[in-house]
Amino acid sequence: MYIYNVTLNVEDDVHDAWLQWMKREHIPEMLGTGKFLRALMSRILVREETGGTTYSVQYQTKDKATLQRYYEEDAEAMRKKSNRFKGKTVAFRTEMEVIDQQ
Repeated sequence: MYIYNVTLNVEDDVHDAWLQWMKREHIPEMLGTGKFLRALMSRILVREETGGTTYSVQYQTKDKATLQRYYEEDAEAMRKKSNRFKGKTVAFRTEMEVIDQQ
């Protein structure tokens, strides 16, 4: 199993609108691509010196090939949909391989 993790810092002035968009639109659309099994959204409790609120969204997928298909078929369009918050969020993405789950 693989996890596609997106960590985002969101400025306070768009926080509420962004959070609703993520929960009601973006995450359901990501799952709707058929490439992810589930999503887990968490708020990171450490406050950044630069302000805002930081979140981690972890999308689980069955294998690397499925994640690669997401990059090739969906990633660009999904990222463009977040342009309404451009300049108000900072994101970085990581891939993780699940080694063990108990």
